[in-house]
Amino acid sequence: MAWGRIAIVTTILAWVGYVISTIMRQLADNPDAGFRFRFEAAMYLAVVTLLTFSALMYLIARQGALLRFSQHRRVPRGELDRHFRSYDKSITTLVPSYAEEPSVVRKTLWSVALQEFTNLHVVLLVDDNPYPQDPEVLAKLQETRDLASNIQRDLEPALNAAQASHTLFSQQREAGASSPQMLATTIVAYEAAATWLEDMAANEKVEDHVDEFFVDSVIMGLARELRLTLLALKAAAAQNDSPDSYRLEEFHLRLVRIFSVQMHTFERKKYANLSQEVNKAMNLNAYISLMGQKWLVEQRGDIEVLRALDPAQKTAEAVKILDIPDSEYLLTLDADSLLLRDYCLRLVYFLESEENSRVAVTQTPYSSFRGAPTRIERLAGATTDIQHILHQGKTHYNATFWVGANAVIRKQALLDISQTATVGGYEIQTYIQDRTVIEDTESSIDLGTFGWTLSNYPERLSYSATPPDFGSLVVQRRRWANGGLLILPKFGRQINERKRRNERIGLREVLLRVNYMSSIAWASVGLIFLLAYPYDGRLLSPLIFAAALPYFIAMGSDLRDSGHRFSDIFRIYGFNLILLPVNMAGVLKSMEQAFTGDKIPFVRTPKVRNRTASPGLYVVIPYLIVIFSLFTMWRDFQDSNWGNVAFAALNSVLALYAIRAYIGFKNSIVDMALGVVNWLFIAPKKAKTAKVPYPVATPENTDWSTLLYQGDRRLDRDLRGKDDRRKRIGVK
Repeated sequence: MAWGRIAIVTTILAWVGYVISTIMRQLADNPDAGFRFRFEAAMYLAVVTLLTFSALMYLIARQGALLRFSQHRRVPRGELDRHFRSYDKSITTLVPSYAEEPSVVRKTLWSVALQEFTNLHVVLLVDDNPYPQDPEVLAKLQETRDLASNIQRDLEPALNAAQASHTLFSQQREAGASSPQMLATTIVAYEAAATWLEDMAANEKVEDHVDEFFVDSVIMGLARELRLTLLALKAAAAQNDSPDSYRLEEFHLRLVRIFSVQMHTFERKKYANLSQEVNKAMNLNAYISLMGQKWLVEQRGDIEVLRALDPAQKTAEAVKILDIPDSEYLLTLDADSLLLRDYCLRLVYFLESEENSRVAVTQTPYSSFRGAPTRIERLAGATTDIQHILHQGKTHYNATFWVGANAVIRKQALLDISQTATVGGYEIQTYIQDRTVIEDTESSIDLGTFGWTLSNYPERLSYSATPPDFGSLVVQRRRWANGGLLILPKFGRQINERKRRNERIGLREVLLRVNYMSSIAWASVGLIFLLAYPYDGRLLSPLIFAAALPYFIAMGSDLRDSGHRFSDIFRIYGFNLILLPVNMAGVLKSMEQAFTGDKIPFVRTPKVRNRTASPGLYVVIPYLIVIFSLFTMWRDFQDSNWGNVAFAALNSVLALYAIRAYIGFKNSIVDMALGVVNWLFIAPKKAKTAKVPYPVATPENTDWSTLLYQGDRRLDRDLRGKDDRRKRIGVK
């Protein structure tokens, strides 16, 4: 932490020294300098200032993280057992899934199902088309639908054994059994539970590093913890001692909590009166809006709708009713994320502390799976692990942002920020905004406006997949770069609202939040300026290097402490060079939405074992960066502009290395060729077929229920540009 303070001071002093010794001196020594030099000086100073500001924000956030890590103390196991002994609140885990591989979703659901919580409901929110025509797609969808019931079935033997042991223990205590007898019953129960988990781990198929993590850290991690408790219990027995009966009962209740779960699957697209927007936020919102009520499934012509069931209403036995339980807490979890065994237990305990009564969201920003087989996945994982540290620091300055991969949320906080809109005659509830594709960031601002705060729990309890190839990484990072600028004005309104409530607003909070939402934009533009513009060599100074050096040293240290290499700082720099067009595309999309008002469609990150092809343009531009850097190096060499020569040489070498390591020369050729083919190719028009006369509507073949519910669809057809005369006249 002392070195961190020195790094912050060094960065500030180096920037101030550069402004005085270079910019101001050059302008003073050249009073007759033309417009071009003054323009270059102003632009170069702006770029250097913004990049230095982002580096400074890194150092400040890191300093806050170090302070939090130094002060964090794990809650003892006994305190958790005591708190949840007679716990009656519930938590509902929502796992949104769209076109995911069933094997990926299965591991996620298991990691939640084994969470130690009394009233745990797990809901898989399947967002695929519920009625696919392709047999392969249908088979995959059915496999996904069956995951919840299969896990519930597989857990039954372990749950029955834990409940039977608890019942036996209770009978022994009521009968006045001795402590050694009750201790022996507890030991047998823990032996059985640990053995069940070890057998499950032995039967798991391990094909990649994620499977290995699932077996070793999720299943065996829980088994090892139970074995640790078992060791303590056996030690007590060997010493002719025993915990009291109250404590022994807590051990039995713990096993029941581990194996107790209610698994469900829900498909919102089956019901016409729920949002059909294609994004994760509205998938979550649809289910949240139904919680705490019973719903009647009504068939209205060719669609189904949900109606709130009146408790006094009598229904026929054949009528389908959905009973959606309510919960005090929600856990949102991406379908490719895994939780360690005590995630729910520790985070809910944290929320229920008196000092955290206004914390709406708590999370552990996800870390990467170790042992990735590709260079790009390992490096993307390194940047993810760095972000875990920075998000912890943001919490220290009350600048936390919700990172959507996982979070425990107070439902009451979502009710406070909910909005209602009418779409197609149906009321749609929105809790998590879908105005941008980074819905978690915008929701963080909404919660702050209503007086709620967010917090990161300072442990690594969640892990998530990072893209294994450049094509899938493009999709993810382009989405991440899109939306921050759109949310910035809303943050300004939040500041005004908090000032009206006389809340204290720290300067570092404001700066960290602005940097988080905007730094991709100015860093991308600034890097393009440095790469492309032939600025005057007189504007260079060693103080620029001195201002950046603490940032790179600190990042290298953080990478090493996270299990990576110090030298990865150079790889990350090259990595950011080839991602420059991706980040700029996201920024430009944000500007497009700001001017047009059209929402940017949500694109999920592909999660497949085979390589995802990259858009050709995103592969061509990294090569252009290398070529232009080499040209700049040659040009500045001719002018003896040695500072620019060194910078251009560094960019060309690191960008070329990044292309080879993270895209691959062969793959880049394939992707560029595909880009050209896709640009040139025009799908041939389908040959016109003879028109088949529509069946005449008669009382015998008319779908009367659809006709009565939908009415005349001609206007809807004209607006959408469709011609579906069969539906319009209600003919089956």
